[in-house]
Amino acid sequence: MTMRPIRLLGDAVLRSPADPVTSFDAELRTLVTDLLDTLLGAPGRAGVAAPQIGVSARVFVYDADGQVGHVVNPELEVSEELQDDDEGCLSIPGLYFPTPRAMHATVRGFDQHGEPLTVGGSGFLARALQHETDHLDGKLYIDTLRGDTRRQALREIRAAAWARR
Repeated sequence: MTMRPIRLLGDAVLRSPADPVTSFDAELRTLVTDLLDTLLGAPGRAGVAAPQIGVSARVFVYDADGQVGHVVNPELEVSEELQDDDEGCLSIPGLYFPTPRAMHATVRGFDQHGEPLTVGGSGFLARALQHETDHLDGKLYIDTLRGDTRRQALREIRAAAWARR
């Protein structure tokens, strides 16, 4: 089991769009295994994207609403119907803020062997799919926050012990 360290806000890899995967080889399968080990190796984790472990590749894993899996090179489609619930991120530890997301989401991509796959869901699974796809585009959930919620999030991030290293 290989649990990889999670990169924290401030690491440039989190703010850069990840590179598309072009080779569905042993290296990709090792990355997917490491991502799953990192996800499932600690309780309460809903997803981990490759940039969060320092790898610029369009791959993420998820564990939400009883579904566990991975997606390579995802393309995201979302509904117009919205949900607004608290969201957190392993790269911004210990902080949770109400974050608007689409109620329904579908990702189309590939598995680690290059076979096409589609994952769709509502509620928490939809939130996880959107959150992890955002990571692959160099976006964090705090980027979607507005007004007082955004100001509060930025204050709490500046005050966090992990942010002062």
